[in-house]
Amino acid sequence: MVNFAQSEQSSMELPAEQRTCLRGISWQLFEQLLTEIGDDNSIRLAYHRGILEFMTPLFAHEQSNRLIERVVNTLVEEQGIECTPAGSMTIKRPDLVAGKEPDSCFYIQNEHLVRDKVRLDFSQDPPPDLAIEVDITHSAINQLELYATLGVPELWLYDGQALTFYQLKDGVYTVVNLSPTFPALEPARVLEFLAECRSIGVSGAVRSLRQWIKSI
Repeated sequence: MVNFAQSEQSSMELPAEQRTCLRGISWQLFEQLLTEIGDDNSIRLAYHRGILEFMTPLFAHEQSNRLIERVVNTLVEEQGIECTPAGSMTIKRPDLVAGKEPDSCFYIQNEHLVRDKVRLDFSQDPPPDLAIEVDITHSAINQLELYATLGVPELWLYDGQALTFYQLKDGVYTVVNLSPTFPALEPARVLEFLAECRSIGVSGAVRSLRQWIKSI
């Protein structure tokens, strides 16, 4: 049973996300909630060692996520890289007591390993190669620790102002100046794209991004 006395609920008036965090939650209850919520993308769950968080993305969150996702999609298209987008699929490892529904994730280096699959078992299949996480109102769960537990090799973390690229090395994330997947890409170029989307529109920003990709 959920101990609501131990719950921590964020304000109902948030600019980017609404979050509710519960502690002392069993893995079995987490699995039950995943089943009950199903394909409802209006709620994303994260679970790490007894802490469960419900996150509802609002406009600022989802807009940022989709625009950053657009950068990845444009890069793989222009560079002819095979990519399987996996969206907010549930990555769960019962043996590690960890589960996460990222904002966006992609198979790129390991795309060939999941290309023809319709269901993944993360005790055998690899985690996504790249995940995007928008964390503007600050999750109660340490996102770096959770993603590291799940073994995601590359993480882009956006807090509404700054974007940081992380690479997993020996089980710990380190900050990197260039994306391991896209070696010419710096966080500043993604932030420039976001700024252009808001000043000249998404289509114009994408055209500018394509020109930049062709020049590198």
